[in-house]
Amino acid sequence: MLGRVYEYFLGMFADTEGKRGGQFYTPRSIVRFLVEMIEPYHGRRGEVLFIDARNMGVLRDRTHRELTDDEVQKIADTYHAWRGERIESGRYENVPGFCKAATLDERMKHDCILTPCFYMGFEETEDDAEEFEEKTERLTAELSEQFRKSE
Repeated sequence: MLGRVYEYFLGMFADTEGKRGGQFYTPRSIVRFLVEMIEPYHGRRGEVLFIDARNMGVLRDRTHRELTDDEVQKIADTYHAWRGERIESGRYENVPGFCKAATLDERMKHDCILTPCFYMGFEETEDDAEEFEEKTERLTAELSEQFRKSE
């Protein structure tokens, strides 16, 4: 049901903007994939799989990010593992900073916002041991120097 509602609103947006089929940057196959992820089915009823691919790919220009074949495969494998299908990479697991299977209760806590970062947490990073104030001063000085050189 939710998937059909999503497609309906995409269609209404296109009509309002005077767009016809094929004028969205997101390919129809990707939209169908997203709709299928959102629409509940037998194995994971009540869950939504969130995948955050913001840090993947190469930014080709200000608005277009291109994923590598390996990154597309990682996303596809994650999706199929979440569905319980047999894949070489094994069983589905939530990965902080990349993917999270969120329950309805979790989504309700965030007012049903469908932005991945609300659910998946952050990937672990190493602490660089530099104090915040010192780092801020250093980075500000570096930025000022770069501005000076660009003039």
